[in-house]
Amino acid sequence: MNKFRHLIYDYLVSNGVAETTAQYLNMLALSIALLIVIFIIDFIIRRVLLKMFNAFATRTKSNFDDILISNKVPRNIAHIIPLMLAIEFAPIIFSDFEYAENIIEKGLKIFAIILTLWIVRSVLNAIRDFLKTLEQFKDKPIASYIQVFMIFAWVLGLFSIFAIISGISFWEFITTLGAASAVIILVFRDTILGFVASIQVSINDMVRIGDWITFEKYGADGDVVEITLATVKVQNFDKTITTIPTYALISDSVKNWRGMQSSGGRRIKRAIILKANSIKYLTDDHIEQLKRIELITQYLETRQKEITNFNDSHQADKSVLINGRNLTNIGVFRKYMQTYIENHSGVNKDMTIMVRQLAPTPQGLPLEIYCFSKDKRWVNYEYIMADIFDHALAAVNYFDLEIYELNGILSN
Repeated sequence: MNKFRHLIYDYLVSNGVAETTAQYLNMLALSIALLIVIFIIDFIIRRVLLKMFNAFATRTKSNFDDILISNKVPRNIAHIIPLMLAIEFAPIIFSDFEYAENIIEKGLKIFAIILTLWIVRSVLNAIRDFLKTLEQFKDKPIASYIQVFMIFAWVLGLFSIFAIISGISFWEFITTLGAASAVIILVFRDTILGFVASIQVSINDMVRIGDWITFEKYGADGDVVEITLATVKVQNFDKTITTIPTYALISDSVKNWRGMQSSGGRRIKRAIILKANSIKYLTDDHIEQLKRIELITQYLETRQKEITNFNDSHQADKSVLINGRNLTNIGVFRKYMQTYIENHSGVNKDMTIMVRQLAPTPQGLPLEIYCFSKDKRWVNYEYIMADIFDHALAAVNYFDLEIYELNGILSN
């Protein structure tokens, strides 16, 4: 090896070239030769590994090997042998230049650390992409855990690089950094908070990828498309993307609609406001007119008999309508809407159905419709709700009720 190391040097000196010049030319020539050899070996190994992985991928049913190739795992592994050759032969080539040898040796060690991190990252990314193809892992924040691992790996890698550059041992370097731990915590505050938050989010199953969440503080209202260590990306329904700090999921109030999506229906909860002065008792003539409405015919006949029997037994003076028991237009309308919703094809009959009065307001008396639509898809849900209220708004006139309006604008 020594003869090879000084082969060009000896030739140049024997031909009258100065020793110093011969040393530099010898080092330059050997460096170029080593770079050429490393490039050729790297090219060959890379091509061979890619062919081997491709051939193996075509024979297997799993797509993991394809994912390894797409994440450049074989390409990164191919650099290992050329790097080992460089580490082996560089000291020989630069043996006559101690300062340069020291720099090159440190540079190669640093590159070895970086290459190791590249390989680890590409393998972890491949594992992440593979797990996303599995149904049981699609909604898990795998990227967060990989980011946590890579942060620790990069921190250790950077510490190792600083230790190599400074010339002290790794553990001595770590000990020196102990005094600066407060600064490190301050710098990595968001990362630490994100790490803790991602663990709590995963353990408590608070948010999954694909969940519809509403986060008013950040203006987010849409589907979670990505959960990482530091951020959660939400694709809003207008196709914009809102980025939320991960730790905000546990520090602030977030509405997750997963429970609604996994239930039997989506809630409809809306009120119409009726003018208070349009509410009145029903006369016998008006009741007879309302009996023509099929949904409440049986109800009116039954209730009319009950009320008549009560009034007769108590000898109520019906010359004044308020005496005794009476039907009201709002009560009959409430029963009509209850029956209408119970017979609506878009409403889930196994969940709560209720038409109720809310507390009176300065505008009038709110009549709230509370039920659940069978179809939870947004467009269809809005259609079902609109269909119910279209009917309700059009039906009030039959009961001599009026909707409150402000400046000609309908209140609901």
